[in-house]
Amino acid sequence: MTPLFNRTAIYVSLALALALIFGVIFGSKYVFENIERAPVAMSPVDSPESGSAECAALIDALPEKFMGHPRASVADPVPEGVAAWSTNSGEAVTLRCGVPMPYQYTPYAHTTDVDGTTWLKVRDMTPGSNLTSWYTADRSPVVAVTTFDDQEPTGLDLGALTGDAPERFPAALASLKTGPGECAAFLKDAPRELGDYTRLDQLPEGTAKNTLVWTADGREPIELRCGVEDAPGYQAGAQLQQVNDVPWFEDTTLAGGTTASTWFALGRDVNVALSVPQDVAADALVDISDALTKSTKQVAN
Repeated sequence: MTPLFNRTAIYVSLALALALIFGVIFGSKYVFENIERAPVAMSPVDSPESGSAECAALIDALPEKFMGHPRASVADPVPEGVAAWSTNSGEAVTLRCGVPMPYQYTPYAHTTDVDGTTWLKVRDMTPGSNLTSWYTADRSPVVAVTTFDDQEPTGLDLGALTGDAPERFPAALASLKTGPGECAAFLKDAPRELGDYTRLDQLPEGTAKNTLVWTADGREPIELRCGVEDAPGYQAGAQLQQVNDVPWFEDTTLAGGTTASTWFALGRDVNVALSVPQDVAADALVDISDALTKSTKQVAN
């Protein structure tokens, strides 16, 4: 009887199919492993102390594994004072030594202790970003560790860094002069929460009178001062933002390198200034305006 199937052809086809499968598997493994080994790109940033002897000693002493990731090479040209660890090209932990502290390191900034080191946590608020940077706040040169998973920077030996702790920057509204007006009623009615922000019950010694501060994890504080002089940058005819019967003026002369905007409520019997991160400004202005209309009087501009 003539067989219906050619066994030899079937065996050859099966062998070819298996060879193709193994080729795909090993090819994928090769590609993935090479992606893992791809150098991490780190662009140069302002790092005034990156070339210091302290930073060089720190980089030399860094571990081969950090925060669960193996040490990775950095793509050329390699900036001074940097290191990286990665499991794959999309998930890298980077370290920079000798960087300046961010401007949000003010008297109201919250710090975290990790393995005996004090860190300032700063979330990247760019839409779609999952990056968090941690800055050493108790020694110098300052080190910044950036991670993609919000994990604390555990397991670092920072003994090579023996300089003094960096100084905090002045509060965003510290330079404003005190003006006329009664603030007691407004301060009583001011909200306890502003979105994800919670108002601090106690403020550092030396804080200006009639100041309120709201904070959130890894975010720049929201700062308010009641009873200040007119906005330094305001001129007749300036563009205003009307929020619930309260006209607000954004004073760009007070930008100061932060991610926050400074707003002044106009047309009330007391001046209120608000420093607030841009991505939450709209909601914060609504809540503060509600409190202003409730507890202050409208006056002619």
